[in-house]
Amino acid sequence: MSKIVEVRDLTKSFGHVTAVNQVSFSVEAEKVYGLLGRNGAGKTTVMQIITAQLFDYSGEVKVFGEAPYENSHVLSRVCFVKDTQKYPNSYRVCDVFHQAALFFPEWDRKYALALAEEFRLPLNRRMKALSRGMLSAAGAIVGLASRAPLTIFDEPYLGLDAIARGLFYHRLLEDCAEHPRTIILSTHLIDEVSRLLEHILVLDQGKLILDDEAEALRGRAFTVVGPAAKVDNYTVDKKTLNRELLGGLASTTVMSDGNGEDRQHAEALGLEVAPVSLQHLIAYLTGEPPARKAVGVR
Repeated sequence: MSKIVEVRDLTKSFGHVTAVNQVSFSVEAEKVYGLLGRNGAGKTTVMQIITAQLFDYSGEVKVFGEAPYENSHVLSRVCFVKDTQKYPNSYRVCDVFHQAALFFPEWDRKYALALAEEFRLPLNRRMKALSRGMLSAAGAIVGLASRAPLTIFDEPYLGLDAIARGLFYHRLLEDCAEHPRTIILSTHLIDEVSRLLEHILVLDQGKLILDDEAEALRGRAFTVVGPAAKVDNYTVDKKTLNRELLGGLASTTVMSDGNGEDRQHAEALGLEVAPVSLQHLIAYLTGEPPARKAVGVR
């Protein structure tokens, strides 16, 4: 399968702060990637370099097999939608759509107008007068209607309410099925988008700590609950991500090889086995405590 993005030993510093440190990964065609991690992990820096908005870095970055910086052939095939997108004060929503049509060869005006109606986005309103939710809707529509072979969303949908976010996810799945392309989603709403993601990239403190298929990850982490001594004996030779105690009970989250034998062994010992959501898995891996719940309660 062809590689849309190739990143090798990428390092980018701002003064004495290293935002991205020796990061290497590749992005394959027609898949949905999740670029995940805590605030300050380096995600936005990586996306800005891929889209030629940052330079003066070490390492190698290729997009569609070429260096992206000052490369119109590459950049016309890339749509980068970000939460902090700025527009000229005079621009209305329809002006943004008009400019997108000039820049993106695959722009679908009819689809953009249909999405604007679905998101209840007024076409003649100035961008500076839009609410946070409407600005997010405008960005989401540009990303979807651009039909760019590589479309990157840097959390532009955070301002959308739950219903609008659900509409965005549904339209993304639907349109990618009809018009296959490569999508990179950077978000903190991991559980919401987990069903969309096919491959996971996790950055932590500027380093890539996880690069794996989403389906494989879903089967690798689980939590075992039971008497502390029995749980500790079971997990003694396993990679543990988290351990909690409540009275004589222990709840420990472990990473396995994903073949199912570890789960079966735990169940045979009489331990309760519970799945771990992708959101919690990323939280454990990056040292961010997930929302807690009582031990033994599903």
